[in-house]
Amino acid sequence: MRARYGVPLGIAAVGAAGIAYAAGIEARSFRLRRVTVPVLPRGMRDLRFLQVSDIHMVSGQRKKRHWLQALAGLRPDFVVNTGDNLSDPEGVPELLDALGPLMEFPGVYVFGSNDYYGPKLRNPARYLLEKAQGRHGLNGNAPAPAAVRNPWEPMRDAFDAAGWADLTNTRGRLKIDGYELAFTGLDDPHIKRDRYERVAGGPEADADLSIGVVHAPYLRALDAFTADGYPLILAGHTHGGQLCIPFYGALVTNCDLDTDRVKGLSTHRSGGHTSYLHVSAGCGTNRYTPVRFACPPEATLVTLTPHP
Repeated sequence: MRARYGVPLGIAAVGAAGIAYAAGIEARSFRLRRVTVPVLPRGMRDLRFLQVSDIHMVSGQRKKRHWLQALAGLRPDFVVNTGDNLSDPEGVPELLDALGPLMEFPGVYVFGSNDYYGPKLRNPARYLLEKAQGRHGLNGNAPAPAAVRNPWEPMRDAFDAAGWADLTNTRGRLKIDGYELAFTGLDDPHIKRDRYERVAGGPEADADLSIGVVHAPYLRALDAFTADGYPLILAGHTHGGQLCIPFYGALVTNCDLDTDRVKGLSTHRSGGHTSYLHVSAGCGTNRYTPVRFACPPEATLVTLTPHP
């Protein structure tokens, strides 16, 4: 009997241990990624900003809330929030508590689909199927029936009251130590809310630096920003693959971006131009799949330096 059932029981035990680690340990092992991007004009001092993304706040997540609060100790020059702040309609007060210390700094933000709509329980294997079929979000899929709407308006109002610039299909600016930083943002391409024609035209000539900001790094958004000449694009959405294979990497990106650029700093080419692209792996998960494997939750401290 031992020989007959030993292997299946062993596999089941390893699987259970893996799930316990992914849900109980790695999903709560918050990290800070540090990246340097040489995009500033010569003569400017280095600027540091903190990118937070895909928080997916659920009521009761005290460790995540305290970790986000502690990030204010980095004293960034500004903050960029690339969306998907919620995974619980009741999570807005705790989200704002978590981001409160960071909202003391200048900032900009865009929203993602989970800021507008609550998550649904779904089989994770569907992500692989959708990748094979080239369907992601509402880009090829039918709208989700009876979608739960999240209370995003109080979150927007709090960000605005703190002085963060809303980049929803519009442009915004921050002045940092006398330097003019221009931002061009899109609403979430994952649910077809992006309207690039409203913001087309490229970087602003009188700004020291122009940055493109979008939640989901769909190629149409990256192509548009890059062809228009933006030196840097910031995005989130992918969760870094969330469930990765050690020494291999991500299986899916949940959009049409390739898995080689699922997180971190890379480049994008379009229209004869090249942009730096930074994709945050985010610090949360869908409340119905609260696991991460070989992909710890993160925020990123980005240092902008003068280009060579």
